[in-house]
Amino acid sequence: MKRLVPVIVILAIVIAAIAIWLTHRDAASNPLVAYGNIDLRHVELPFNASERVAEVLVEEGAQVHKGDVLARLDTRRLQPQLAQAAAQVLAQQQIVTRLRRGNRPQEIAQARANVQSAQAEAIQSRAQANRLEGLFEKSQGNAVSGQDREQAQAAATVAEARLDVARKALDLMLAGARQEDIAEAEARLQGLQANLALLQQQFNDAELIAPMDAVVRTRLIEPGELASPQRAAFSLAVVDPKWVRAYVSSTALGAIQPNMQATVNVDAFPGRNFAGWVGFISSSAEFTPKSVQTEELRSSLVYEVRVFVKDPQNELKLGMPATVHLVASAAQH
Repeated sequence: MKRLVPVIVILAIVIAAIAIWLTHRDAASNPLVAYGNIDLRHVELPFNASERVAEVLVEEGAQVHKGDVLARLDTRRLQPQLAQAAAQVLAQQQIVTRLRRGNRPQEIAQARANVQSAQAEAIQSRAQANRLEGLFEKSQGNAVSGQDREQAQAAATVAEARLDVARKALDLMLAGARQEDIAEAEARLQGLQANLALLQQQFNDAELIAPMDAVVRTRLIEPGELASPQRAAFSLAVVDPKWVRAYVSSTALGAIQPNMQATVNVDAFPGRNFAGWVGFISSSAEFTPKSVQTEELRSSLVYEVRVFVKDPQNELKLGMPATVHLVASAAQH
């Protein structure tokens, strides 16, 4: 009997170890099962302007890609405004350029010539006035009348004033435009450019562009109708990502972790497994939605779990009932 005791102890230890291994193996290989429905995001897409619809280019059910044109507005009234704004910007740009560069050499040369001409005229007029003044004094008013003398003096004064004006005009030519005038012209240019950018954006908004890869769920507008930013023109279903909105009990919640791998099955594709992973676990309980028809969860408090699904062929549709298998010992995604 003494020899049998160690054997019995060893057998007991082996049996216990096998039992523990079998228990953990079954727990690890037994997946958690959750039920829910395929869900995806929706986008209500309106025009950004109020105008008549000229074209609608896609039908319901069409797959569209990011950047595709879905519809266009009538731009016949906007095009002339855009052309006018572009012309105003171009004209103001020339004004700013002229002010920055200053006066041309030819203009400065012309101003110098005006000074020289006015100077010659002033010299001649003053000489004539002096000559008549001398004759008037020598002849005591007999050789030259007082009126002629006064007219000559006035002509000389006017000629000298013209010379002063010509010199100041030359100084302005040499100095160029004032900084205040340049700043004012640049500010006007910026205002015209902003107006042009606004009109250009309005012209671009006449095309309704798909913001992402999606499927057209609903076409809500037709050619000839008046579009509005408050009214959606299309309802789009985003094809990626997709997820199953499933629900689990509080007892199963502790075994579920973020990024846990999962497989998804739907009735439409029997025998097919779609790979997925846990992307969201709700922190608050709720009553089971009516769409989840399991006897255990029908009237229980449950937690929402979103299991994201890989569906490159876009086979899973919105609302499909789905069964999710979550393996508690699975590696992180």
